[in-house]
Formats: sequence, structure tokens, C-alpha cells
Amino acid sequence: MGSDMKKMKKSALDLLDNIYSLAYWMTGSEDVSSDLVYCTYLSASMESEERVLLKSFRECYVNRFGQYTDFCTGEKSDQCHLQPLDSLIPWAADMKLSVLLSEISGLKHLQIAEIVGKPVETVRLWLLWGRKILSLANQNPVVLGHLKAS
Repeated sequence: MGSDMKKMKKSALDLLDNIYSLAYWMTGSEDVSSDLVYCTYLSASMESEERVLLKSFRECYVNRFGQYTDFCTGEKSDQCHLQPLDSLIPWAADMKLSVLLSEISGLKHLQIAEIVGKPVETVRLWLLWGRKILSLANQNPVVLGHLKAS
């Protein structure tokens, strides 16, 4: 495959597993993930492009949870107690979602910026700090934990 080959557009059905993975990593719950996927596809049509579906997912998540998110994952996530910089709290879910969109969906910074509705520079900062927080939270879950919006 040549490097000049254009990226194939994914259909809404092709993105189902990807959106479920995002939902699971955001919530840690299979039931809640299924509900978020259902909400996402209910809000968008089966003809929607990837960006529209991911925006719909973000809206469903924020409408249900606000900016609350847990940066810890895995078996010890209930033992985490992370308090981030106060300036990051209002965007905790968008920061985590930005990291997941980059890592799971393979989206570029500009694409993520369009989905979360923030400038590219903000997304770059969120990716930097979000990756650090996720890494720290999962290395030492006893010391680190919930990132919750007030």
C-alpha cells in the first residue's frame, strides 16, 4: 500500500467497536458503555461520518456525566485518589477523551479539536497532560485516583 493512498472512510457500523471501546475506557462499565453507544447512534444517523459520530458520543457522555471521569483503570481503580490541578478539573472528561481518540481511534490533533470544540493548542496540552495522568494513575493507583469536576 502506497503512502499516498487515501485513508478509507469508515461507516457508522465500522465504528461501532471503536465507539464501544471509547465508552468502556471512559466509564469502566459494560452496561454504561452499551447505553452510551446506544445514545450515540440514536443521536446520529447510520450515514454519519466519523467526526459526527464521535461528537455525538462526546455529547452523550457529557450530558450524562458532565466532566466527571476516572483516570484510573483496571482492577484497583476503586483505590485511586488523584486530585489534579484545579485548572484541569472543568475539562477532565474531554482531556481523557482526547487521549483515547488519539490512542484508540488514531485521530490527529486537528480532528480531536473539532470533536471537543477546542483549539488545537489546547488539545495538544490535554494530550500531554492526559497521557501523563493516565500513566501515573495506572502505575500507582493507591496514590492517584478520581478526576472529578465540581
